[in-house]
This record gives sequence, C-alpha cells and structure tokens, in this order.
Amino acid sequence: MDYYQDSYRPDSGEGYSAPPQGGFSGGDQRQNPPPLLTEKIFHERKEFFLDLKENNRGRVLKITEKVGGRRDTIMVPMEIMQDLYEALGRIMDYERGLD
Repeated sequence: MDYYQDSYRPDSGEGYSAPPQGGFSGGDQRQNPPPLLTEKIFHERKEFFLDLKENNRGRVLKITEKVGGRRDTIMVPMEIMQDLYEALGRIMDYERGLD
C-alpha cells in the first residue's frame, strides 16, 4: 500500500476527524502538506516512518511507529535535532558496552 495514502487517511487515528457531509466549512479546514522527505524503517512487525515536515512554525521531524494498525507519533522540532542525535549516540555507545 502506498505510504502516503495509508499514512494520511482520515481514519488513520492521527487526530483527524472526518469533515461533515459536504466537505469542510469555514475555519475547520486543515492543511496537511506531504512531507519534504520520508524515510521508512521496517523491523519484524513494526514500521517506523520519519517524515521531515514544514509548517508555519518551522520544520519538524515527525516520527511514527505503526504496529498492527495502531500508530504512535511524536513531533521533534528541528532546533533540537542535534541534541537528539547526540543523546541517541550516547545511548548507542552505552548499549554497546553492555555486551
């Protein structure tokens, strides 16, 4: 299945509620532009989607985990990506030392 169709469906459970009959009205309209870049990671029964997105407040990394139809998502502002990268590196270094 195409990721964009699957990922952004109205019934995807990402805080999206279906518009009333006849479409959106007035201020209810949401814009959900496609990601600037998407990476997918598959591991056993899990899928991870890393989407670089942009909105009026700036760029964010949207990380979505999909397991058996359930999705959990976090949004990481690009301003803290270097901190996140460094923290992940420290965790990986620590984990390697546990063996």
